[in-house]
Amino acid sequence: MKAFTDEGTTMAKIAIIGAGGYVFPFRLIGDLLSFPALQNSTLALMDIDAERLERTATAARELIEHHGLPAAVLETTDRKEALDAADYVIITFQVGGVDAYRHDVEIPRRYGIDQTVGDTVGPGGVFRFLRSVPAYRELASDIHALCPGAQVINYANPMAMATWYLTSLGLRPVGLCHSVQGTTRMLARELDIPYGEVRYLSAGINHQAWILEFRRGNQDLYPDLRRRMQRHLNWQDTTGLADDDGDHSGVDRGVSTYEGGIERVRTSIMDAFGYFHTESSHHASEYLPYFRKNPELVRDFVPVRWDYYEICRDHDEDEKIITALAELKDELAPSVEYGAVIVNSMETNRPGVIYGNVENREIIPNLPEGSCVEVPCLVDGNGIQPIAVGPLPPQCAAVNRTNVNVQELAVQAALTGNREHVYQAVMLDPLTGAQLTLQQIRTMVDELFEAHAPLLPSELL
Repeated sequence: MKAFTDEGTTMAKIAIIGAGGYVFPFRLIGDLLSFPALQNSTLALMDIDAERLERTATAARELIEHHGLPAAVLETTDRKEALDAADYVIITFQVGGVDAYRHDVEIPRRYGIDQTVGDTVGPGGVFRFLRSVPAYRELASDIHALCPGAQVINYANPMAMATWYLTSLGLRPVGLCHSVQGTTRMLARELDIPYGEVRYLSAGINHQAWILEFRRGNQDLYPDLRRRMQRHLNWQDTTGLADDDGDHSGVDRGVSTYEGGIERVRTSIMDAFGYFHTESSHHASEYLPYFRKNPELVRDFVPVRWDYYEICRDHDEDEKIITALAELKDELAPSVEYGAVIVNSMETNRPGVIYGNVENREIIPNLPEGSCVEVPCLVDGNGIQPIAVGPLPPQCAAVNRTNVNVQELAVQAALTGNREHVYQAVMLDPLTGAQLTLQQIRTMVDELFEAHAPLLPSELL
């Protein structure tokens, strides 16, 4: 922990790598500044795109000035300057941006693999990870040299692959997502119960964790939840649902087309495997072989298309920053994200609880040792302490292992330079394997290699 000032605030240096990204880094800045103990921190904002970085830094300075805070902003395109003596390193970058993302989505789509996001597993997730590997290596080397004790907080997808790989590079990362927060809020709304009254336990892997318990006091809410969610199997009326433009407003503001309004996929998964799944039906439909075999089936399960590539391609970043700044000027309040909770708890030694993606060391014994699991964690001045959840229901662990297989082969490809592991990772993807032959997968992967060649590790080419 850093020493406190007389005013009770810390002097932490918090580096955000990829600070010029689409509105999310600025939202994290708002979260950090919403905690009084962090309002004297130095925010070291780094991005390779000076123009986008300036937009975020300018908004951050305006927010700090508006609220009269002592926080400082360091704006730099030099990663080493941002990392020097940092206490926390927050990763928010996507290597290649929207241009590279287009290949992740459009090339597989030509082969019949229709990914609504393509950032977790599948061909899109594998290549998003692989083109980030050189940047992760450079970042890890700089962290070891310049801030070896820093807590690394990863927000970059594919979460499990990235966090697993960063761990293998000798860092101690935690990966963060908001799917647990969003899903539990949505389920509380479904049951018309104030969110503060529900208690839950979730565990599994990122974007495919399971709500193992959902309670109100001593009352098990699962029987009511199962009955309530059955309406989604037959009801697909999307009238009146709020559109989601990539900021996942359904997480904390109500039902949207992203979450809560269209839940046939997740309800079907719950009926088949017994527990509700933490990622939206749009996302979840990519991770299993059942829901995206043809356009008719896709329309049946997700009647409103939510295409994250199109959202990223078409959004107005300036407008988003302006809106977020106005909201934070009006009220400097934290979002549902856990990043600032971690920093505050570690700096103040005030305990907090988060859901984090961490190395599996006897935490979930029926998932592979050393893989990346998403579990509850205690956070205080001692750092992040994952809770040993114990074995998942066997059917849930079996579903998770189909995705862990993909993650493991992709990480092994990055560690060993074995190009065959890349083909094997995509071959093991449940959706891809349900659609394509082995030779078709090889041909598709070769096309992805060619499209992404300038960004990939040289040993894989």
